Amino acid sequence: MEAKAVISQKETVKQQSPKNIFGKFDVRAYTMIIALVGIWILFSFLNDTFLTARNLSNLFTQMSVTSILAIGMVLVIVAGHIDLSVGSIVGLTGGVAAILSSWMGLPTVVAIIGTLVAGILIGLLQGWLVAYRAIPAFIVTLGGMMIFRGLLMAITKSTTISISDPNFIAIGNAYFTNAFGMILAVIVIGALAISMFRRRKSRQQYGFEVAPFGLDAAKLVFYSLLIIAFVYVMNSYKGTPFPIIFVILIALIFSFISTKTTFGRHIYALGGNPEAARLSGINIKSRTMLLFILTGLLSAVAALILTARLTSATITAGQNFELDAVAACVIGGTSLMGGTGTILGAIIGALVMTSLDNGMSLMGMESFWQYIVKGSILILAVWLDIASRNKK
Repeated sequence: MEAKAVISQKETVKQQSPKNIFGKFDVRAYTMIIALVGIWILFSFLNDTFLTARNLSNLFTQMSVTSILAIGMVLVIVAGHIDLSVGSIVGLTGGVAAILSSWMGLPTVVAIIGTLVAGILIGLLQGWLVAYRAIPAFIVTLGGMMIFRGLLMAITKSTTISISDPNFIAIGNAYFTNAFGMILAVIVIGALAISMFRRRKSRQQYGFEVAPFGLDAAKLVFYSLLIIAFVYVMNSYKGTPFPIIFVILIALIFSFISTKTTFGRHIYALGGNPEAARLSGINIKSRTMLLFILTGLLSAVAALILTARLTSATITAGQNFELDAVAACVIGGTSLMGGTGTILGAIIGALVMTSLDNGMSLMGMESFWQYIVKGSILILAVWLDIASRNKK
């Protein structure tokens, strides 16, 4: 019985291996990119300021918070859980950052470290309750969402805390020079090319099927053109926004973790077949707790960016951010059933959500329409995921 379970787990891991994830995701990724381009074209016709360098720079800066939250949320959902508290954690840790910086007058580095530690401790507490006390993640994080919002009101005395430290403010408002943007583009394109050739060589070495070289070259050219266009547009305004660098670095780190490490493979195994994962010897409890620690840490990073960008902490900061993060993951191809999802998909989903917010705001649409549109898109994305699974 246990041998069969172990074999089943190995098959699950194989099905969710990095090769299969990206292979399955290609169609969804390009479909979402096409949909994103369609959204941009539509809003550009409806409002001629949408595709200006200034607005696109603001759009990518706004996207950074949702993207960072979605990166953490992907792994949680892939493992078969959910975290409804990330928005409140953003608010609470943002309040901690503002108190450390403004009320206590501590240096920026100390305020950043204190904020990150607060996020880690919150994630540790929630992860312990889910993993070691077997309380469903939905309940733990739903309760956390209310508790952390209440704590934010308590520690800030329900007031707005302004931040005047220019070093702290730079986290969310600084721009890199044009030269740095061009250097970054060259580095990223070079890394993509090296990664492509290494992947091809590795697959050939082990006798796996290799895509035609022309197809890989076309993909490389496509991604390179996107990167060059992005840097050109950013340089047309003030340069590359500092928060975007956070998103790029975090995305690279977590993509590596999810596709190249044992921990990442275990996470996909947990979502694909938890019973087989348990019987194969995976420490489910420690993996689960670490997931929530990482989510708490990323929520604190998002809080630093948001608080710095707004130059203040408010009791409404981060409200409903958990919904945007979940929606970004689902729109990007993450299955709420667990076992399937990618970092790239979450970032594309975050860009779609932010583009909708930005475009509808420019058009002066009332807020209720924004909720209706985003909610409808979320339901449609889940419907398509379920339909796709049933078809298979």
